[in-house]
Amino acid sequence: MNCIEFSDVSFKYPPVEGDVDENGKQIEPAFVFDHFTGAIPKGFTSLIGPNGSGKSTFLLLASGRLAPQSGSCSLYGQDILHLPEEQKNLLASVIYQNMEFESNDKVYELLHFVYEHGALKANAPSVRGAEKDLLAEVISVFELDKVLQHGLKELSKGEIQRVLLAFSLLYGSASIFMDEPMFAMEPAQKETALEYLKEYADKTKTAFFISMHELDLTRKYAENVILFYPNRDMDFGTPEEVMTDEALEKAYGVPVSMLKKGEDMTREELVQSANAILAMQK
Repeated sequence: MNCIEFSDVSFKYPPVEGDVDENGKQIEPAFVFDHFTGAIPKGFTSLIGPNGSGKSTFLLLASGRLAPQSGSCSLYGQDILHLPEEQKNLLASVIYQNMEFESNDKVYELLHFVYEHGALKANAPSVRGAEKDLLAEVISVFELDKVLQHGLKELSKGEIQRVLLAFSLLYGSASIFMDEPMFAMEPAQKETALEYLKEYADKTKTAFFISMHELDLTRKYAENVILFYPNRDMDFGTPEEVMTDEALEKAYGVPVSMLKKGEDMTREELVQSANAILAMQK
């Protein structure tokens, strides 16, 4: 069985009030997906491509957090959108891009609450076997020991991201969707996190779908890759099959050498840099 199935899905965002053309007419956003049908198998999958190419929308549709205008999205053969909230969460956890919290509850209390009230019911072995259980292990792996008694509002961006990664594992959903989950973390922490997420996925058979900018990390850890193009086309396959120089240059609109030097830059910034280089060469 495929993990994700899109059947004739069309989706576009609502118009932005006040966003008008030169004639004062309301600008209608283009479709992100237009009668799209496709299936993605279970695995450790990375979503890559320039900003605005549809990665976040794909994650939200597939996890049942957005409703398409037409068509349907299924996860493990179930109509994820129309499931009761608790069943939806047990089937799919989501880490949104740049999440913020109003709560100032203590980190340890929240970690234990998530662990106790999710699918695992505070009873899961550690992945690596070095700690007494999963809770102790994720605290160690994501370097949360020093912030356990801190409130969420006291945490830095990088610390919040690491707490969110811990939440996603401790809840125990059948699939986990992550939108730029490590953007504020140090390079070494990203490596540590991805290595552990991959081990967790292999041991628990949890499906992961992770959108991220770091192409080198995708090559190193992903089993499968979905490459999104600005024109809404997509390629799916192994990193070796999908991440060719030709395909990456087509998707990002810049030479691969520039991508390797600035993977955290936006597509617009990369294009501006490329234009500046061309101007200097004239």
